[in-house]
Amino acid sequence: YEGGIYSSEWFWAKIMHITRQDEAVAKAAYSWMEHCDWLTLTLTGQPLAEFKRSRCAAGHKAMWHASWGGLPPEEFLTHLEPKLAGLRNRLFTETYTADEVAGHLSEEWAQRLGLTTSTVIAVGSFDAHAGAVAGEIESYSMVKVMGTSTCDIVVAPTAEVGDHLVAGICGQVDGSVIPGMLGLEAGQSAFGDLLAWFRQMLEWPLQAATLAHSQVLSAEQLALFHQELSDNLLRQLTQAASEVDPAESHVIALDWVNGRRTPDANQALKGALMNLTMGTSAPQIFRALVEAICYGSKQIVERFESEGIPIKQVIGIGGVAKKSAFVMQTLADVLDRPIKIAVSEQAPALGAAMYAAVAAGIYP
Repeated sequence: YEGGIYSSEWFWAKIMHITRQDEAVAKAAYSWMEHCDWLTLTLTGQPLAEFKRSRCAAGHKAMWHASWGGLPPEEFLTHLEPKLAGLRNRLFTETYTADEVAGHLSEEWAQRLGLTTSTVIAVGSFDAHAGAVAGEIESYSMVKVMGTSTCDIVVAPTAEVGDHLVAGICGQVDGSVIPGMLGLEAGQSAFGDLLAWFRQMLEWPLQAATLAHSQVLSAEQLALFHQELSDNLLRQLTQAASEVDPAESHVIALDWVNGRRTPDANQALKGALMNLTMGTSAPQIFRALVEAICYGSKQIVERFESEGIPIKQVIGIGGVAKKSAFVMQTLADVLDRPIKIAVSEQAPALGAAMYAAVAAGIYP
């Protein structure tokens, strides 16, 4: 179930796009799979017909659901695009959770990695969902994977949610995060990217007028200077924005510069800045952008709660969560609740290792 709206970012939309734009590629492709499945298949070297597809990938992106026998029916797919005829039979019917064994490391990859062919390979999963496991997600927690965009992961007991469907999210799938529990996904199309965009806007005059035409700095010196400039600019913007009195700044921003993912996906939406005057400063705009992404997060929390899914705690992982105290404090203020920050610098990798430990029988 995809929340009632299907995004152009997802499985069928991508296949349809390629089918319409590049007939040669479409005809050459026997089957299609998400990256987490492709990597697992590559490492095991199994025949495609025997391969265990990811429940996480299939449920959230390919509309797989056990109640209609797996993937959407053939007549539905061919109604969307007649060129998809026959593809469903070349895909898959069953899916598996990430605690299950997909296979073992092939001889080729065992030699390349210095491991043995007895090494267990777990069924694949998406990075954000694995990160949620590393973030110690539990019932009705929201783990926010916060980087260039966000992916918000919630789990709930399947029996408690029952057949209730949450509108406007990025899917709810049994076992997509923790086996035996319902995994619900939401997110924002731009988070850190919005702040990076503004920094790049401010950098452009110096880059175009000065650095690109420097006669005194070497290419290596230019690269180092540009990196130092970017780092210092973001640091100073953050400090100055934190000192802006919200009561004295009336700048308002809308964060849909890359469309809207949740609630109610719409990639055609655009961002906006309002109430600019001759006295508006860069820190005031930066603060407005930070507030915009935080209120975007609030909309997601409110959608879950209005649909009967309480959010009992919020956990942050990812670059923004670890590096920007200003963004995290603003988010905590907007949500009016504390936010825990995961310790791990590589939460998705840690979560993947936790899945693998269970699949290998190291941890029950």
